[in-house]
Amino acid sequence: MTLPLPKARIAAPRWAVGAAWATVLCTVPSCGWRLSLACGVDVGFTGRLSSLYTGTSIKVYVLLLSVTSQAAACLTLALVKPWGERVPRWVPGLGGRRIPPLVVVITAAVGAIAVMALCAAITLAPNGPLDNPDFPHGSAGVIMDLCYAPLLAWGPLVAALTIAYARRRRAE
Repeated sequence: MTLPLPKARIAAPRWAVGAAWATVLCTVPSCGWRLSLACGVDVGFTGRLSSLYTGTSIKVYVLLLSVTSQAAACLTLALVKPWGERVPRWVPGLGGRRIPPLVVVITAAVGAIAVMALCAAITLAPNGPLDNPDFPHGSAGVIMDLCYAPLLAWGPLVAALTIAYARRRRAE
């Protein structure tokens, strides 16, 4: 009796691999900006916010936020890499097991929606954080805007990658 051969893996299209790396890169400027704040660089906050964004607790928060956002962006690579389809062999107890596509698609879709909703809430909210007079203005505000602007692409990129992943896994 012969066993059936496993189905061949369909590689992610070149555009998807580039888009996945773009998600990783679009979080780097804001992480750098936040880490500058944590290191004591004057990033332009004034008034009450200036005193609020100092001390050990804000440094820990900024570090955790930066590491978490960068790790989440790196997880987007799972939508184009083999480890997004099978658990890596080195993982004890689960190594080599197939990851159900629906688990990945739902998780990635929720992430994409959450990032887009957060970006929309922050940028579009009347009297939101960006309207605070103590937020950076002038050249400091421009630098902050330039560092955070790439995040606007993160959610749509993850959404496109999620759709491509779902189609590719369905074709397999």
